[in-house]
Amino acid sequence: MYGDEAAVRKILTELGDTWAVVGLSSNRQRAAYGVAEVLQRFGKRVVPVHPKAETVHGEQGYASLADIPFDVDVVDVFVNGDLAGAVADEAVAKGTGAVWFQLGVIDEAAYERTRSAGLEMVMDRCPAIEIPRLG
Repeated sequence: MYGDEAAVRKILTELGDTWAVVGLSSNRQRAAYGVAEVLQRFGKRVVPVHPKAETVHGEQGYASLADIPFDVDVVDVFVNGDLAGAVADEAVAKGTGAVWFQLGVIDEAAYERTRSAGLEMVMDRCPAIEIPRLG
């Protein structure tokens, strides 16, 4: 498993509340939209990262992680598995505390690079499923 229960808990409760959600747009049919809504309900600030840089859930969007002019605690990745590793590398470069790959997104090399850089990382899990379990 990529990210044990301790890592999940640490990311969700200890690393901070500003989450960049890569792939989040105003498309209500996409999973990122609903997950971001749940994260907000649990007190997280959700920052949309999408080429369209749309405002979503009341938060200004940015075209890339590098464009965000403030610190980000966690990068939640909703992109194709082939692109996810590059996003993880951008998260490392940005100085975030953690990277979270959504359900079905696995990149073992990116996991190793991200963990080696000192970040927490979870893959193939959903924070909208995990956060209510924390109680």
